[in-house]
Amino acid sequence: MKVPPEGLPLAAEFPAAHREQWQQLVQGVLRKSGAQPEDGAAAEQALTTKLQDGLTARPLYTAEDTAVDPGYPGFPPFVRGGRPQGSAVAGWDVRQRHADPDRRRANEAVLADLEHGVSSLWLELGGEALPVDGLPEALTGVYLDLAAVALDAGPEFTDAAARLFALYEQREVSPASAAGNLGADPLGLQARTGDTARTDALLAEAAVLAARCAAGYPNVRALTVDALPYHEAGASPAQELGCSLATGVAYLRALTAAGLSVDEALGQLEFRYAADADQFLTIAKFRAARRLWARVAEVSGASAEASAQRQHAVTSRVMMTARDPWVNMLRTTVACLAAGVGGADAVTVLPFDSAVGRPDAFARRIARNTQAILLEESHLARVIDPAGGSWYVEQLGEELARAAWAWFQEIERAGGQQAALGSGLVGERIAATWAERSAKLAKRREPITGVSEFPHLDEQPLVREPAPAVPVGGLPRVRRAEAYEALRDRSDAALAATGERPKLFLASIGGASAHTARTTFAANLFQAGGIATTSLESVDPAAFAEAFTASGATVACLCSSDALYGEHAPAVAGALRAAGARKVLLAGRPGEVPDGVDEFIYAGGDAVAVLTSLLDLIGVAR
Repeated sequence: MKVPPEGLPLAAEFPAAHREQWQQLVQGVLRKSGAQPEDGAAAEQALTTKLQDGLTARPLYTAEDTAVDPGYPGFPPFVRGGRPQGSAVAGWDVRQRHADPDRRRANEAVLADLEHGVSSLWLELGGEALPVDGLPEALTGVYLDLAAVALDAGPEFTDAAARLFALYEQREVSPASAAGNLGADPLGLQARTGDTARTDALLAEAAVLAARCAAGYPNVRALTVDALPYHEAGASPAQELGCSLATGVAYLRALTAAGLSVDEALGQLEFRYAADADQFLTIAKFRAARRLWARVAEVSGASAEASAQRQHAVTSRVMMTARDPWVNMLRTTVACLAAGVGGADAVTVLPFDSAVGRPDAFARRIARNTQAILLEESHLARVIDPAGGSWYVEQLGEELARAAWAWFQEIERAGGQQAALGSGLVGERIAATWAERSAKLAKRREPITGVSEFPHLDEQPLVREPAPAVPVGGLPRVRRAEAYEALRDRSDAALAATGERPKLFLASIGGASAHTARTTFAANLFQAGGIATTSLESVDPAAFAEAFTASGATVACLCSSDALYGEHAPAVAGALRAAGARKVLLAGRPGEVPDGVDEFIYAGGDAVAVLTSLLDLIGVAR
């Protein structure tokens, strides 16, 4: 077998291609679709997608789009991972979350997870979750020298840490074998609750824990820089990163003021970020986070060895749906993949029924098996930095890092994260971001499969025990699907009260080739709000009137081609009006309004506003 000569270009037998040639081909395709770009550059621009934070995703990236040198895996600026070997030795840490207030059930779930592939535990304590004094029972039978434990006890983190340390001593776990995180996060608690009175005192408590860990437990970290409160309030990726940087810097100041060295302080922090189904943006976010934190460590005078950010990825609650929750399995799979590819050290996949209530055993099994498949069957972790060398990911990460750094600097100018939370700066800025995104969700510019797109009205809802109540009073918690699910809840209530859902009649004018596209669009739109549809294909106004009366609906929508609207819409709308229709809509782009038509529905219109007004008109209680 001949060995190809070194440096042999693999595309040597193919003619060289240039960006201008590609742009010309794109221009030709767009012209066939009806668009008329002025030139090749305009054609490329037409395919560019605007993202949050002023970022853009272009249709083509080449070697000309190189970002700042990302370095090598395991070396500053750690873009390519915090360890030289990445996750290639043992994979990332599979971390399962538990919050069951019942100690026995919590212990059974913990042991089942550890037996079936989970490598560390994330325990939510206090409030309505597992009581802090129930920690020993929940960890009965757990080998604490093998399984790392990450605590999340809110303001009770000192008590929870004391109980965990006591368990280490009772079970004779050597300090070098203990691993995990005590979960102290005073600023995260302030963000969740809005309580500013205890932050300084809790920061002092956290510093004491950090000193104890630094002195005697080399693999236990005291503080979590949790960015989830900002993500779950609707923050953009750059806002999430910027808030985490500002929080991390605040903790560095507190710990060094308490006597820890910069390297020791850095070793006491673990960062928690959300991973969602936008896989490339998620990959870029985790890479950008490491670059940003490495810069903070550098200017703080830290050693290179201490500058790598330790990351815990959690699949996003914002993307989870209570309706058609089975689709959440797909969302969390993509998010988990992105977090792993992005270089997260630990990953938590939330069970698919998390938005419904307390997850059951089956949902927890699917969550841990999602990671097992990616690690053991897909061998995802066997490649060091799978995204390395991708012009798109490298450039996107660089742009995201710059946007996040700008937001971080603004927070610092406002006095730091604690002051920015107290003044309302963080909350107001995130609220504005979420309002902008909510408008896109309402217009279905950002589709939600199973909810705003392809809803299933006859699905049987999952029944779960209520999940423990979460802290309130600070930043809100939002989900993409909440506006549509509120409409579906109204529909369900009407079904329970009257035995039937609110109805709408579709007048499909002409043959299938003329009306199918718009009939399908309209049915999908109305069902997203819980409105059942019936339809008739015809051109006879009298037939439509008769079918409308028989349907029991009080609202109708015309569906056909623009040509047939001009010929038939006024007569059909008039017949429906005469038959008792209180409102007649038309599926199509707004234009000249045919006689008898009240409103247009179209792609890009405010679907939530239309559906809300229809349910109000039909008489469905809010």
